[in-house]
Amino acid sequence: MTGEKPKRVFLAIELPEDVKNQIIAVQDKLKILLKGIRWTRPEGIHLTLKFFGDIYEKEIVPISEIITENTKSAETISLNGGEIGVFPNLGRPRVLWLGLNGDIERLSILQEAIDIDLEVYGYKKERRKFSPHLTLGRVKSFRGGIMNLSQVIKRGGDYRAGQFSSKGLTLFQSDLKPGGAVYTKLAYFPFGG
Repeated sequence: MTGEKPKRVFLAIELPEDVKNQIIAVQDKLKILLKGIRWTRPEGIHLTLKFFGDIYEKEIVPISEIITENTKSAETISLNGGEIGVFPNLGRPRVLWLGLNGDIERLSILQEAIDIDLEVYGYKKERRKFSPHLTLGRVKSFRGGIMNLSQVIKRGGDYRAGQFSSKGLTLFQSDLKPGGAVYTKLAYFPFGG
């Protein structure tokens, strides 16, 4: 036993700076209307395709090979920030998110192919259907805020965050620190090899 500590790892699409800036503007508008939300820092907003949890260094090689195999035939994916929503539902909101529109079908096919191929190596396939979104914040306490939240969701089109194209996927390591998570890029997988 080497005493190696596991790494908290996930696969995601990185957002360009201009989209992160537009998300800040969306969050700023929402902060006026919604209380009791712990807002996600802009540098912490990614489009997550697969969360691995705690894995060891030696696992990164087979994971990378599977991702490379799946991304080499993929093409650029164009997306745009859509409407506001919550998980799991409006009656018990836990996560406030910004949905995505655009090449969702191609993105979903790529995500599912990676998920299926990773299952062979013991990484459980996600039971829930892939729902591409950007987490804006997590609900801490939500007394008396459902009406405002309901109105925000009805007017979700007022909170768009721009269009962007992804030319690849990034494997990130997440280190939880007192000031929030710090993200380190472990590998980049360009579409088309």
